[in-house]
Amino acid sequence: MAVRRHAEHVLVIDDGSTDDTPVLLARQRVDVMRHAHNRGYGRSMQDMLRQARYDGFDWLISMDCDEQHEPDAIPSFVAAMRGAPVDVISGSRYLAAVEDLSNVPGDRRSINRIITDELNARLDLSLTDAFCGFKAYRTAACERLTLDVDGYDFPMQFWVQAVARGLSIAEIPVRLIYNDPTRTFGGPLSDPVQRLEVYRRTLHREIGRVAGLLPARARTGLGLPLPAQARAMLQRATTPLRSSPG
Repeated sequence: MAVRRHAEHVLVIDDGSTDDTPVLLARQRVDVMRHAHNRGYGRSMQDMLRQARYDGFDWLISMDCDEQHEPDAIPSFVAAMRGAPVDVISGSRYLAAVEDLSNVPGDRRSINRIITDELNARLDLSLTDAFCGFKAYRTAACERLTLDVDGYDFPMQFWVQAVARGLSIAEIPVRLIYNDPTRTFGGPLSDPVQRLEVYRRTLHREIGRVAGLLPARARTGLGLPLPAQARAMLQRATTPLRSSPG
């Protein structure tokens, strides 16, 4: 396992796999938390943050298991942890110039841009990639967050909570990798318009929950429907569909 070259302690969240994943993991020197059935991306994130804190770790680095995140980038996160005092170090696939975007599904790139822009405007952030799952978290700081969104819309709640609770955030560049651009989320979220509506609904609901802890402009225009221009852009960007996070 390539991750083991850079980390002595590895926790794998098996989110209700139905293939040979448990057998394969049993051959590795890793800790495993297994969900009896699929609980969702957000629930997996909550569980790993909780477990890391329980086990006494100061930092947790999260990676997706679909080969979009390179284990050789882990030292960059470790270096950032030892640098400026921050609470969240978020990988960004767009922080550095990207010469070739041809392998990036158009709907994912469009949704990322729309949501990232809205987060920045509402929360006074300067993110370039709101959805990258390659991150480092200071576990003590994350204890201040109230996280209960179990699905792929988890990042919407996380960013709002992070700002509301005063966590400091930095980005570092990571490589943009899409090994299979035809993969989809499965279910209703495979439709780009519905996916964006779910993300915005969760974002707006979470802002409403902690509005008093956020910049005043965060509440401007909450609940307004998806702009027609954004809807048309997503419909044009729709690509042939197959199931994954990202």
